[in-house]
Amino acid sequence: MSASEHRSGFACIVGRPNAGKSTLTNALVGEKVAITSSKPQTTRHAIRGIVTRDDAQLVLVDTPGLHRPRTLLGQRLNDVVRGTLTEVDVVGFCLPADQKVGPGDRFIAAELAAIRREGRGTPVVAVATKIDLVDRQRLTEHLMSIDRLGEWDDIVPVSAVRHEQVDVLTDLLIKHLPVGPVMYPSGELTDEPEAVMVAELIREAALEGVRDELPHSLAVVVDEMTRREDRPEHDPMLQIRVILYVERSSQKGIIIGKGGARLKEVGSNARRGIEALLGQKVFLDLHVKIAKDWQRDPKQLQRLGF
Repeated sequence: MSASEHRSGFACIVGRPNAGKSTLTNALVGEKVAITSSKPQTTRHAIRGIVTRDDAQLVLVDTPGLHRPRTLLGQRLNDVVRGTLTEVDVVGFCLPADQKVGPGDRFIAAELAAIRREGRGTPVVAVATKIDLVDRQRLTEHLMSIDRLGEWDDIVPVSAVRHEQVDVLTDLLIKHLPVGPVMYPSGELTDEPEAVMVAELIREAALEGVRDELPHSLAVVVDEMTRREDRPEHDPMLQIRVILYVERSSQKGIIIGKGGARLKEVGSNARRGIEALLGQKVFLDLHVKIAKDWQRDPKQLQRLGF
């Protein structure tokens, strides 16, 4: 391929909550960039993963799940998604094979059709995710349901966990990108500011194993990141002060745990990921605060970065 044919552009992975979007983004990029959790609605920021090849550069924008909004936060998340969809070159629409095509999928399919009608003509690749969880017959039925759901440029079955067909999907997404130059230096996996990535890792650790209604009620804000003065040059350490906001005192108790045990565990679990991300030792200073009903309060949403 000649240098003039180098393709570059943006792809957006959408799907209803818990459709496997973040896991797929991580599989495409080959490193952990987006927060993955068994809980729906955990990705709040448009985290970009960057796939760099000799012939192309694909920048992945992982959006929050499109859903029927019930709160002001939900409405803002949907606005983020719509804004993103009109600015990308190709959309990957995830439909998990272990679940029947449902109202949530139809809602997104209608949104995508509307964006097409508005003249953007953004190509859409329908992705049957989690194919490792079903047998052949179920997969065939699922692919037929996807075909009936709308007009797609391509349909591709994928297992991000087993890395099956991930390369095929990468090729299909790149096929829809315009000819263009390299946008990011190779070796960069994401253009998210470090503080956002740190907050996401802490949020992921805090949500792990909590079966409660916490996911939507938890906001994580990195207050400051400073170098510890008391450390030698050859062995630096970063001190990160982080505030975890919940809506009620009962939730504060869940996060902190008995005698602070749970918060300590959250800190040590998150620290491993953060040290790998930043490439240096980290001291986490975690605080839990109550911000009553922050999801419905425009002032608080703004302060927490939404």
